[in-house]
Order: sequence, then C-alpha cells, then structure tokens
Amino acid sequence: MTGAGMTPAPVPSAPALTRSAGLTARQLAGQRIIYSYPGLTPPASLVQIIRAGEAAGVIFFGENIAGTAQISSVIAQLRQAQAQSPIHVPLLLMVDQEGGLIRRLPGAPALSEKQVGKSADPLAAATAAGTGAGRNLAALGMNVNLAPVLDVYATPSNFIDQYQRSYSSNPGTIATLGRAFITAQQRTSVAATAKHFPGLGWAATAQNTDTGPVTLYESLARLRGTDELPYSAAVAAGVDLVMMSWATYPALDPSHPAGLSPTVVGQELRGHIGFTGVTLTDALEAGALTSYGSTGQRAVAAATAGMDLILCSARNVSQGEAATDALVNAHTGGQLDSARFIAATDRITALRASLR
Repeated sequence: MTGAGMTPAPVPSAPALTRSAGLTARQLAGQRIIYSYPGLTPPASLVQIIRAGEAAGVIFFGENIAGTAQISSVIAQLRQAQAQSPIHVPLLLMVDQEGGLIRRLPGAPALSEKQVGKSADPLAAATAAGTGAGRNLAALGMNVNLAPVLDVYATPSNFIDQYQRSYSSNPGTIATLGRAFITAQQRTSVAATAKHFPGLGWAATAQNTDTGPVTLYESLARLRGTDELPYSAAVAAGVDLVMMSWATYPALDPSHPAGLSPTVVGQELRGHIGFTGVTLTDALEAGALTSYGSTGQRAVAAATAGMDLILCSARNVSQGEAATDALVNAHTGGQLDSARFIAATDRITALRASLR
C-alpha cells in the first residue's frame, strides 16, 4: 500500500475546451459549494449568490420543508435565480431521502434499507425504493438524492444499524440492493449518492462523526473485502456521486479523515475502485473535523485531498461564503493546483448538465 504522504493517483482531467472557461475566480470556486439555509424561506443573500453564478447547489433539511407546495415554490424561486445567472446548467438540489427513519420529505421510499433487506423480495423492494425516491424528488424539482447508504453494518444496533440505514451485514447483499436502488433512481433523472466511503459499518453505536472524531481500526483486507465491495458495484452501475466518510482509517491513512485524505480519495476511491464521477464531502461542520481549523481551512483541505463538492450544511449562508472565500484565495494564490481545480469544477458541471 502506498503511504499517506505520497502523491495521489491521477484523477480525470479537464477536457481540452474546459466548461469553466470565462468564469471569474469566485464563480469557479462557487461551482464547488453546496449551500444550506435556516427556516422555510431562502435568504435574499443566497438567492443573490445563485443569481451571480457562485453556487453549485443547495441541500434541504426538515426545517426547510413545510409541505410539498411550499418546497416546490422555494425550488422554483431558486431555479429562476439560476436561470438568471451566467451558469447555464441546473443547480444541484439535494436532500437525504434514504427511506424509513431518514427522510426529509413525505412519501417514498417508505421502507428503511434494513426493511428492504429483510423483505420477501429484497431486489424488487430496492428497485421500488429507488424508483419511488427518484419520482418523489423529481416531482418537487430536486435532482440529487443523498442515498443509498452502502455501509455494511458489523454488529446489530451499531451506529448505522440503529437507524436501519444498512441493507445487511452481508456485503454481497448490499452490493446487489444498492445497485438496484441506484439504477432505478437514476432512471428518473435524479442522481444517486453512494455513502459513506470507505464505510461506516464498523462504527460502534456512539461513534458519530457528526459529534466527534472517529477512528475505525479495520484491516486493509476487511476494508477492501467487505466495506468497499458495494462501492465497486455502485461504480459499475454508474453512480453519479460518492460521499466520503469523516472517519479515519489507519489501514489506509492514519493521519487524516477519509474526506481529507489524498490517499483515500485519490488512490483508493479513484484508483483502486475506479470512480470517475463527483466526490462530495459529508457535513463540513462535523465534530470529527474539530482539529482541522476554520470552515475555510477545512474546505481547502478537502479540495487538496481531491474532493469535488464541499457540503456546507450548517444552515447558514455565511458558512458557504467562507468556504468560497477560502477556495478563491487558495486557488488564485497557488495553494490549490489550477488544473486539478478546473477538472473538479468540470466534473461537477458535467453532472449538472446531465440533470434536469
């Protein structure tokens, strides 16, 4: 295994005629930022950021949604602002609609992943869940679902299993059902997100990266033979996005959480698994990153590691602005490689262009 401090594997490069040509430094950086906001009404500042072409998208939480009519109206407003911007591709409008207990929207998928896995016909249930999730989001104008979870839970009632977020403790079962969900959902023109690479299935009940650092001492053989197996199936199915875990995996990189590790992002996900799509961080404000500085420092560290999209989900617009400021400064100042920066932006723009 190559060490954590060595050069990461190459990632897909920008095409000869970049999609990012002609963008200002702030627009270019903004194409990598997912914003969030508090309450039911997007602040005027967020609408203006979108209108200026300085945002990749928006994530919605339960506090943003009072009903289908209300959120549809919000999405129409944000889409109108995007249409007035110089960026002529749709916003990424995303939500966690995994199923069961983890749903921000009413409606499909009703079953949790665990319920799908235990159903009489799991493959049919996974396919129905993917179709239902996609149709539900598409009807409201959303185009990205932060699902499915592909974590292989190791013990009953652990961190992932306690909320029924895993199909099974069997990686082969998860690979089959995750692939079915992804394929069915993406047929509805809603992008799927496999998460949380390389896997949180080994995390104990209280090991939550949202609240603090988590280290998972799994062997490389266990990681590759069990936890990563469903991701290979997801990549083969053409999954559009992969969300990285904020846990640290010493077998891969003892010094950095996965989403801040060039080894895990570049060598393991891009190189070993062969993923060429869009990478997405987990919440930038997560407690697991307490020792990694400010919002801006975390954003730059993630971009340095090879992350494409930066998820600013603290429900305030200033978080996304701070991340954008930092990326602008790091890019224009030479801290972030220009070719890799543009390649990341182009991957995101290509995804956006493929969606409605």
